[in-house]
Amino acid sequence: MNRRRFLILTAAAMATGCHTLDDGKGSIATHTERMVDAGPVGNYAADGVYNNFRDQGFFVIRKGEKLIALSAICTHRKCKLIAEPDRSFYCKCHGSTFDPAGHVTEGPAKRDLPLLPVFVNEKGQLLVTVGG
Repeated sequence: MNRRRFLILTAAAMATGCHTLDDGKGSIATHTERMVDAGPVGNYAADGVYNNFRDQGFFVIRKGEKLIALSAICTHRKCKLIAEPDRSFYCKCHGSTFDPAGHVTEGPAKRDLPLLPVFVNEKGQLLVTVGG
């Protein structure tokens, strides 16, 4: 990625991803998005769930030709999920489970896991946009 493209992408991310919310009590919450470099696409050659970036809020999943990023945060109470050997996901906080595509299979969670935007740059690096 050249410098100009990086600056354009950064400016676009800042323009669309930074919000301030006033709760009416004088406190302000901010929400930002950031782009995480998940390394070379070649690191994800085999089908499976890669949990290298769980602590940064996502799993990388390869299934055939598809390479996706799925949130690693439970939609119930925002606990970090655990990737199971069968490629499903489990929340140790309250017991919610999700299938390999991120669909709820057992509550209390009611919402599926969100897919996160991915981009492969000209150097073959996988970039994942993560909400802050």
